Amino acid sequence: MVRVKRGKTAHKKRERLLKETKGFRWGRKTKYRQAKEALIHARKYAYRDRRVKKREARRLWQIQIAAFCKELGISYSKFINGLKKNKIELDRKILAQLAREKPEIFKKIVEEVKG
Repeated sequence: MVRVKRGKTAHKKRERLLKETKGFRWGRKTKYRQAKEALIHARKYAYRDRRVKKREARRLWQIQIAAFCKELGISYSKFINGLKKNKIELDRKILAQLAREKPEIFKKIVEEVKG
């Protein structure tokens, strides 16, 4: 049988991995074994935090809506309940955006919910 030398393939694989860890601190950007470990963790955190990002955004919208509702004399829970009863289908992202950028429209929505 012919001998197969895999140095070229292994080198290419390592180079690709080290290219991905560019910008990491200490030996984790230059030493293959440490870089490999760091990359495993980095990918795990990236996957997890893509979901956490959505969660945190929704929490922020809720806080913003609650603050504007309190100014207009209605609690957040009563406001959301009123939206559902009046079949106003606006999500929290849009409501928060309206409250920030177009408060007069948000005020009309609150009056609709109250009435």
